Amino acid sequence: MTASSTRRTTAARSRLAAVGAIAVAGALMLTGCGDQTKDTGSESDTASTAPLAGKLPQAIRDKGVIKVGSDIAYAPVEFKDSSGKVVGIDPDIAAAMGKQLGVDFQFENGTFDTLITGLRSKRYDIAMSAMTDTKDRQEGIDSDTGKKVGEGVDFVDYFTAGVSIYTKKGDDQGIKSWSDLCGKKIVLQRGTVSEDLAKAESKKCPAGKKITIEAFDNDQQAQTRLRAGGAAAGSSDFPVAAYAVKTSGGGKDFQLVGEQVEAAPYGIAVAKNQTELRDALKAALDAIIENGEYEKILKKWGVTDGSVDEATINGGK
Repeated sequence: MTASSTRRTTAARSRLAAVGAIAVAGALMLTGCGDQTKDTGSESDTASTAPLAGKLPQAIRDKGVIKVGSDIAYAPVEFKDSSGKVVGIDPDIAAAMGKQLGVDFQFENGTFDTLITGLRSKRYDIAMSAMTDTKDRQEGIDSDTGKKVGEGVDFVDYFTAGVSIYTKKGDDQGIKSWSDLCGKKIVLQRGTVSEDLAKAESKKCPAGKKITIEAFDNDQQAQTRLRAGGAAAGSSDFPVAAYAVKTSGGGKDFQLVGEQVEAAPYGIAVAKNQTELRDALKAALDAIIENGEYEKILKKWGVTDGSVDEATINGGK
């Protein structure tokens, strides 16, 4: 998810054409996806034959596993299908990287706003959860207070996404942009850029017409609240909002309004002192971009508009 950090100047960059692609991919997502947390071991080359295995730290090569902290409730980026298997864009990309590195990427569920803490405490080796690469996160700065709260992390950027607003279908209440939310309630996931944007916009609203913000642990809870009529609008990353519009209630629950904003890179978060692991991940991403596996994954999920030409370290602003 587009993670909370320093606020960038809002600039609408429409990728609404991707909605149609997501619509086409919807059936595939629900029926044809395997559990990447279980399948990677059988599909990956062994560490001795994988082309980039030698780039990994020896400790990870010995374990044969990279532990991934992720909020597995953010379809289509990472989520559990009807059988409980972990599927999505991130698990598929991780599985392809695993073939290059000769290890399994083991996704472990956690609340989004605790993933960096889990990384810092070494519960996870990396965090991969639609997390936006920003300067504040790189430097360990709390975006609300401007104070340093940690050593920060490095990011290996692999995708680009913006933030969207959605409403109940047929009931947009005149909402076309963030400024139209003044005097209304919005639901969203805690610790995301959606929350940052809502807070920033609310400060611009006239007295007595501030935005009421209701934040949840995950995006599915926010969607449930909106579906029940508990708010005027919801907000999340564009791929997630578009997926919800397509799939919730068979496409009858929600609609996108306005254009997406705050286009920024998703990054795999790595501890600052793990430069060898960071560089190995970059090499693996570049390899799957070059061999075409990356593009196939994005096509499968209908999100090719967010593709990048190469992996980048700390490309967030």
